[in-house]
Amino acid sequence: MLPSGGFRKYISVVGKRNVGKSSFLNALTRQDISIVSDVPGTTTDPVYKSMEMYPLGPVTLIDTPGLDDVGELGEKRVDKAIKALYKSDCAIIVVDDHIGEYELKIKKILNELEIPFIVAVNKSDTLGERAFEIAQEYESQFGVKTIVVSSLNRQGFENVGDLLNTIIPNDDELPFIPEFIEGGDLVVLVVPIDLGAPKGRLIMPQVHAIREVLDREAIAITTKERELRYTLEKLNEKPRLVITDSQAVMKVVSDIPEDVPLTTFSILEARYRGDLSYFVESVYKVEELKDGDTVIIMEGCTHRPLSEDIGRVKIPRWLTNHTGANLNFKVWAGVDMPEYEEVSDAKLVIHCGGCVNTRNQMMRRVRMFKRLGIPMTNYGVVISYMHGVLERALEPLGSEINLQ
Repeated sequence: MLPSGGFRKYISVVGKRNVGKSSFLNALTRQDISIVSDVPGTTTDPVYKSMEMYPLGPVTLIDTPGLDDVGELGEKRVDKAIKALYKSDCAIIVVDDHIGEYELKIKKILNELEIPFIVAVNKSDTLGERAFEIAQEYESQFGVKTIVVSSLNRQGFENVGDLLNTIIPNDDELPFIPEFIEGGDLVVLVVPIDLGAPKGRLIMPQVHAIREVLDREAIAITTKERELRYTLEKLNEKPRLVITDSQAVMKVVSDIPEDVPLTTFSILEARYRGDLSYFVESVYKVEELKDGDTVIIMEGCTHRPLSEDIGRVKIPRWLTNHTGANLNFKVWAGVDMPEYEEVSDAKLVIHCGGCVNTRNQMMRRVRMFKRLGIPMTNYGVVISYMHGVLERALEPLGSEINLQ
């Protein structure tokens, strides 16, 4: 299995106004990142700070406005604070007193968004022993780990990274190719060489599949879609599995017998890096799209679009033909997380295979769109669905997926 590589965790610092969230962040980073003031509501917009935190590695800390802000402007600040949570892997609730109305509200929000959190009791320099009593109360009633710190004296921050590391979701990687592939099995990989194919090399999912087939002591046979039928005729036995590029799936389906398992590289990517069940569940939302609806084409990296780009040209064309609707397509590209305002109007998100993203990065996006209530699928799933072969392409994955 290929190594997953590192990924950046997003950690939100939340709490009431004037509990010392900004001071906490400054002490944690040992830098003056956020403006500190005795005036409640000094932080008006989320503040982002990227750093390395042992043992987590690269993280982005988000200093949020107080969730007890008041007035018309205060409500907008609270709204911004909550929106910043959508991308969070975990959170730190900063408090300086016993559990009250707003601490319960914050806990409710985090639980609803399924964001794990710890509690940091701040101002131990003035609270003294009372800080430990408060910590014990939160640990008992909230059922979470707590720390006692003094942002003023920058004390008590030594174990923050270790505690966060115990609560951040661990998105373990799955095998890329189905588990039933064993030593000696024949696996045919259909690799079109078109304008989208990089010169002199294969794309990452194709290389990944070949390597994992070889690691299983199986036999990888690579061919183009035009030579597939000839390749099958040359074999002395049927392949145990055929994996094809999504764009060639209709040609491949017509060339292989019904009893030969078939899937696509992109569907395997959806399973390996994301939440395939969620992607399949979401793809049926295609049938609910209507005139004026926004569909976001999301790419995990930035690249120079081709004249017949799969995400920016072909999928929008197929989707328009399938639905008959006048849809509004927006493209969002990059390895960073999108902001709420960039995606909140979407009725459907269609993500690329994510070959440059780790599973953790992709699952953070999955969790974000689930929190927003926005359906999310990927290129391979939507292509197979619109071409009427999704059920066939999912069969090798057995009972993992529920089809409607």
